[in-house]
Amino acid sequence: MKLELKGITKRFGSFTANDRIDLVVDDGEIHALLGENGAGKSTLMNVLYGLYQADEGSILLDGVEQRFAGPGDAMAAGIGMVHQHFMLVPVFTVAENVMLGHEPTRFAGHLDLDAARRTVREISERFGFNIDPDALIEHLPVGAQQRVEIIKALARDARVLVLDEPTAVLTPQETDELMAIMEQLRDAGTSIVFISHKLREVRRVADRITVIRRGKVVGTAEPTESNEALAAKMVGRSVDLSVDKQPPTLGESTFVVSNLTVFDEAGNKQVDDLSFDVRQGEILVIAGVQGNGQTELTEAILGISKRALGSVTLDGRELIGTSVKRTLDAGLGFVPEDRTVDGIVGEFTIAENLVLDRVDRAPFSVGGVVKLGEINAFAERSIEEFDVRTPSIDTAAGRLSGGNQQKVVLARELGRDLRMFIASQPTRGLDVGSIEFVHERIVQVRDAGIPVIIVSTELDEAVQLADRIMVMYQGRSVGIVEPTTSREVLGKMMAGIEA
Repeated sequence: MKLELKGITKRFGSFTANDRIDLVVDDGEIHALLGENGAGKSTLMNVLYGLYQADEGSILLDGVEQRFAGPGDAMAAGIGMVHQHFMLVPVFTVAENVMLGHEPTRFAGHLDLDAARRTVREISERFGFNIDPDALIEHLPVGAQQRVEIIKALARDARVLVLDEPTAVLTPQETDELMAIMEQLRDAGTSIVFISHKLREVRRVADRITVIRRGKVVGTAEPTESNEALAAKMVGRSVDLSVDKQPPTLGESTFVVSNLTVFDEAGNKQVDDLSFDVRQGEILVIAGVQGNGQTELTEAILGISKRALGSVTLDGRELIGTSVKRTLDAGLGFVPEDRTVDGIVGEFTIAENLVLDRVDRAPFSVGGVVKLGEINAFAERSIEEFDVRTPSIDTAAGRLSGGNQQKVVLARELGRDLRMFIASQPTRGLDVGSIEFVHERIVQVRDAGIPVIIVSTELDEAVQLADRIMVMYQGRSVGIVEPTTSREVLGKMMAGIEA
């Protein structure tokens, strides 16, 4: 199916998110929509999917103009969309999620769950998804959940499939699998709109590329173009894709983890007798395939997890057994891996999110009186410094793009009096320009003599940022190595083979 968007314009008050955008996606083509976070990519696709109504412009499928009052109309016309944040019910099975909204029925109006199971099996077998129709969503890894979203779309006869930042929450292995799935779908005749900011992935899988910047199409590109050329089109300037840092000036080991073991609710070990330290002025990157204890480790350090044994000290002060607030008050800056769940309160404004745990102290509060002027001034400085794309500091944080939400979290955590900084997947969902900025800020924190831990599943990021790399596998450290270690060795370590 050929898709044409002509002159699409979408405004939110005085803010123009899409400005007369033209886009053509040919039948059986993977067309990448490349741009910074906040450039208008997701807004454009939400217009296509019927979630937003365009103020101007038209949508054509195989030359016929369409009018979508909502997603139901778009799906009926053959358009499917897999959102960056999955639209699945965790306590439902795969089959129940696939049938939700267009439930098949049989005699006397009873739901035909067997029909939904057959549909899941058929699509799963056709594309090698390996998905059990009766598995609960909450028990599936993230990559499998994404395949369920794709099955949902294909079960409704989607001939145009929109994938919105589909690799933002995937491991490198899951990303490779998704690329292969996309190529299978294309070869089977499905047209795919691939929204991304990851240059390597776009160059690998796209047939054509359209670049959007600040709501406008600024050009098209071929996947054969260099990363540097594509990055320059995205952000409107040349971008340094490498991390510029000098050798570290190391101080004392002020952050020490000793014999740390963390259990999940079922009593299973997620972190197993882990010991390491981080020195002042050093970046320790914790690498590994997601799901090997990294999340439980950081949550135990912060104080979220209460099922931890062992010791974690910062400046000689024990953190295990204390509250999250006291840990933050001790000078720990913490960026969680899931910004929407743990990083922001979506209904709160940007200004409110920037002072979530400090609104009760000076300069934001004096004598029990909240100083709105100080909060607003801090918010204005923060959105300018971190280039948060927003109409106002009073915008609800949940209305921001994923990358801009991440910038709000980073601005808050880097804005405190730091003694230690921990960031889990700090550049997940960010564009190349924002990644360059975040990497620079992390190096600045390290150069100020503060110990830094970065948890990353991006091997390129780990190698570029790290002064040392610790690889985790099944809750244990496989080894701590220099960042000059080869990718082959690091890959083997991620599979549990000790260095």
